[in-house]
Amino acid sequence: MKLKELIESAGVDVKEIRGAYDIEVGEMTLDSRQAGKGVMFVCQAGTKSDGHEYASAAAAKGCDIILAERRVDVDDTKVTTVIVSDTHVALGRVASALYGHPSRKMKVVGVTGTNGKTTTATLLYKLMMALGHKAGLFSTVANYVGEERQEAKQTTPDAITIQREMGRMVAAGCKYCFMEVSSHSVVQERISGIEFAGGVFSNLTHDHLDFHKTFAAYREAKKGFFDRLGKGAFALVNIDDKNGEVMIQNTAAKKCRYSMLTAADYKGKVVEDTMEGMLIDINGREAQMQFVGRFNAYNLLAIYGAAVELGFSPEEVLRVLSGLRPVDGRFETHKTSKGATAIVDYAHTPDALLNVISTINEIRKGSQKLIVVCGCGGDRDRTKRPEMAREAAKGADTVILTSDNPRSEEPEAILDEMKQGLDEEQMRRTLVIADRREAIKTAGTLAGAGDIMLVAGKGHEDYQEIKGVKHHFSDREEVEKL
Repeated sequence: MKLKELIESAGVDVKEIRGAYDIEVGEMTLDSRQAGKGVMFVCQAGTKSDGHEYASAAAAKGCDIILAERRVDVDDTKVTTVIVSDTHVALGRVASALYGHPSRKMKVVGVTGTNGKTTTATLLYKLMMALGHKAGLFSTVANYVGEERQEAKQTTPDAITIQREMGRMVAAGCKYCFMEVSSHSVVQERISGIEFAGGVFSNLTHDHLDFHKTFAAYREAKKGFFDRLGKGAFALVNIDDKNGEVMIQNTAAKKCRYSMLTAADYKGKVVEDTMEGMLIDINGREAQMQFVGRFNAYNLLAIYGAAVELGFSPEEVLRVLSGLRPVDGRFETHKTSKGATAIVDYAHTPDALLNVISTINEIRKGSQKLIVVCGCGGDRDRTKRPEMAREAAKGADTVILTSDNPRSEEPEAILDEMKQGLDEEQMRRTLVIADRREAIKTAGTLAGAGDIMLVAGKGHEDYQEIKGVKHHFSDREEVEKL
C-alpha cells in the first residue's frame, strides 16, 4: 500500500513528513533488526529503551520509511520520516489500515479484569467454534486463528501483531475474535485501532501495582478500555464488584450487567456445587456445567451474557456451554495414586487464591485435609506477597510456600516476604520449601486418601524463570507424577 493512502486510511494526525510520500509500505516493525526496504520502522519510547535511538540502525538495514514522534538522524533523500504526536496511538491505527481494518470485518469482544479473563475469553472462543462459527482468540495461554494454535508470549500482544493476526483471522473466515485486554495494553495503546463489538469486565483486585503504582491508576486503566467503546458496542460488567459501575460511567456503549447477588440483565444462582461440576440457574434456566466454584459461576454468567448480546439464543448458548470443559490450568483436577484430589490452578493474586480456596472449602467434607502449595513471582508487585501467604493459611490445614518464577530475585528473599503475612499459629502449619518440585512432591506425600492439595500460581505455564533463563517446569506434569 502506498504511504499516502495508508496514512489517510489510518486517520492519523501527521505533524510533518520528511522525504518522499509516494512509496510502498509492505510491513511494519518495532525492531530495527527486522527493518528493510518497504518495512516501516516505528520508533517508540519504552520503559527500557527509546526506539528513536535505533532509527539509524534501521536505515542501515535498508529501511526507507520511519514513523516517529520527532526528527531522527537519517538521510531524508533515502528515508521518509512520518512524524506524529504519539507513535503508540498511531501504531495501532496504521497497522489496522495496513492489514485492511480487520476488526471491522469481525465482531471483536475484549475481556478485562484481574481474574477470569482467560477462562471467559477462551470459553467464548470455544463456544463460537462449537456453534459452528469460526473464531479467533488472543489469551494468556494460547492464540488461535480458527483451529490453528500458537503459543502466547504475553496476555495482549503488541499492536502490529494484533492487527496482523486479526488480518489472518479474517482471511481464514473468522467472524468473531475474543481477546484478553490487559491493563498494560490499554495504557500502552496496544489496542489502538481495534473497533470492538463488546467489552466484558470480570472483577478488580490487587495486582500489577509494580507497573501502575496505585490501585486508582490500575482501575483507571481498566476503565479506559470501556471509555473507548462505541455506540454500537455492548459493555457487560459484574456489578457484584464495586468497580463494575465505575467501568461504565463514561462509556458510549450499551450498558449490561450481570450478578449473582442482585437483580441484573443476567442473574445467576448456583443450585448445586460439587467437585465434578455445578448446576446453575441463569435467568430462570437451569443447566449442568462441568465447572466448579462460585468464581466460575461468574465466568459462566459473563460468557452467557456476551453470547446473548452477540445475538445467540439463550437456549442454544446454555446447551453448548454445558458441554465445555475448564481451560488448561484453571481448577484442573487430578487423582493421585494415594486417592487424593490434586488441583492445578493459575491463581496468582490474593483474591484469586481466596476464590479457589473458598470454593474448595465450600465443597470438601470435614475430614478432608486441604494442603496449599503457592509462591510469588520475582520482579513483580511485592506488596501482595504477605497477602498471598495469609490467604493460603486462612483457608488451608497445611501451607507449603515455594518458588514461582523468581526471575532475578533470590527465592529465599521472596519467601521471607511471604512469611511476614503469617502469625505464629499459621507459621506452625506452614512449610517453606524453595524447590517447587520438592514442594509439590511433599504435598503429595502429606495428602492421603480423600484429601485435597492445591498447587497454585503457574497453572498452564510450562517453565520456571530463574536468573533470566526459562527452565522447563510444569505443575501439571509434577502433579501427574503423583
